Amino acid sequence: MTEQLDTAAMSKKAYDHLWMHFTRMSSYENAPVPTIVRGEGVHIWDANGRKYIDGLAGLFVVQAGHGRAELAEVARKQAEELAFFPVWSYAHPKAIELAERIANYAPGDLNKVFFTTGGGEAVESAWKLAKHYFKLKGMPTKHKVLSRSTAYHGTPQGALSITGLPGLKAPYEPLVPSTFRVPNTNIYRAPAFLADASPEAFGRWAADQIEVQILNEGPETVAAVFLEPVQNAGGCFPPPPGYFQRVREICDKYDVLMVSDEVICAFGRLGTMFGCEKFGYVPDIITCAKGMTSGYSPIGAMIVSDKLAEPFYKGEEMFLHGYTFGGHPVSSAVALANLDIFEREGLNQHVLDNEGKFLATLQKLLDLPIVGDVRGNGYFYGIELVKDKASKETFNDDEIERVLYGFLSKALFDAGLYCRADDRGDPVIQLSPPLISDQGTFDEIEQILRSVLTEAWTKL
Repeated sequence: MTEQLDTAAMSKKAYDHLWMHFTRMSSYENAPVPTIVRGEGVHIWDANGRKYIDGLAGLFVVQAGHGRAELAEVARKQAEELAFFPVWSYAHPKAIELAERIANYAPGDLNKVFFTTGGGEAVESAWKLAKHYFKLKGMPTKHKVLSRSTAYHGTPQGALSITGLPGLKAPYEPLVPSTFRVPNTNIYRAPAFLADASPEAFGRWAADQIEVQILNEGPETVAAVFLEPVQNAGGCFPPPPGYFQRVREICDKYDVLMVSDEVICAFGRLGTMFGCEKFGYVPDIITCAKGMTSGYSPIGAMIVSDKLAEPFYKGEEMFLHGYTFGGHPVSSAVALANLDIFEREGLNQHVLDNEGKFLATLQKLLDLPIVGDVRGNGYFYGIELVKDKASKETFNDDEIERVLYGFLSKALFDAGLYCRADDRGDPVIQLSPPLISDQGTFDEIEQILRSVLTEAWTKL
């Protein structure tokens, strides 16, 4: 009885004082707030002792799994030695060591690491750097950026401006001007005139639209294009063959910076340290965060090519930008220990060895009438839901509210699976479990999804 009272009290405190992110707080006015209290491996437990599969790795974060005592111990030891010092004109050993290690993982000449505390800050930093760089190079009119339709790049004002989701932006407009959208790589929803195109032809068309937009705006005004290796919002769009190689050609032709936004895709999510490595391209900037510490302490980074850093390493120039907690000593130490786990346990190779099995397990769900498409890469997949497989008819607003939010989100959690039911674009369920997941985890996820989606179909 005491435990129940404590749980109820905790829920009330959460509703009264904890303003949760991207959350309809009214949902919990007369309902308990789900409260997670413990994690171990691929599982989490709530305040009532119920066990769930963490099918989203927290939020595309907990790569090495929950309950890694060695990461907590590293944090404790570092806090005792040097709990905090900023990297503003002074360095500390862990930030130095981590910067070198990340630079060694990064492709090409991406050797300069600018630390932030999260992904949105990394994106914000990249846009500021792009504009500053071109001013120093005598091209002050190059300030515009391109990004893809339905892409999510963060919540700060600049990053939100780059985001391609009108509904997320409307309450905060006017935002930072000079951002423009290009098509994404969702071949399942390709334009009608490309319905019969090969993946290569579709990818060439999608990439070429970046050139069209650069020419529409004027190459002398475009600074950068922001692209995720596998686009998150909309439901995990992988790149068609040759897509990124063509984008690289276009960026080089018009002196436009190619920014690989890898806040989700870096650090093993696709089976490589960086997603650009998986798809064979070298960007000018990589933005990353989340999986760098497996979530055991917050950190992010912007990784920059020597070419872009060069003007800032001369004379009196400086990048007029920074964050108090960027490169935090404790977070840097935890990141180093997390990367040790990656290497010692071969987490990247584990993903590469098992991604085909994960995909094949999820593709079994294609026999359900509500499942239109299963797509993604590595340990990062989206399941698009439809009303009609033949026509690909999607849900209307009422059905999204009633079925996706009113039923699916809670039903999946109640069935023992924490994942994401998302309508940023078309309705999808997203899956991104810890990188230690194996076939047993895949099978459990598929079985829960099958049961809940079968019931969801009856509610359309």
